[in-house]
Amino acid sequence: MDENQLSHIVIGKAIKIHKELGPGLLEGVYKECLAMSLEKEGLKVEREKMLPVYFEDIKLTSAFRVDLLVDGKLLIELKSVNEIHDIHMAQTINYLRLGNLKLGLLINFNVILLKDGIRRVVNKL
Repeated sequence: MDENQLSHIVIGKAIKIHKELGPGLLEGVYKECLAMSLEKEGLKVEREKMLPVYFEDIKLTSAFRVDLLVDGKLLIELKSVNEIHDIHMAQTINYLRLGNLKLGLLINFNVILLKDGIRRVVNKL
């Protein structure tokens, strides 16, 4: 399954979770619900996946953690904030670049309609 197909499944599951739970909960609640829902679909989900950063000849093994990594291809960064800011987008773009990944979803669950809280982020490898 490619990144676009995975993103379609993730968005559908995220919308279902949001409809049932609504906005206003902590990010960790949505993260666990989404991870478990995706695993029930048979997808491999890594939570808090550590990805290394290389600087010159130094490998920083605990430099950053992505919220969820689905099938080793799709990065998911979750938020539960009043609004998405440029720094959230920059964070997601950097995670994609440093992880050598093509596609990510930045999802903010703290919105009335989840479709307003979803951003597709593409890494132009």
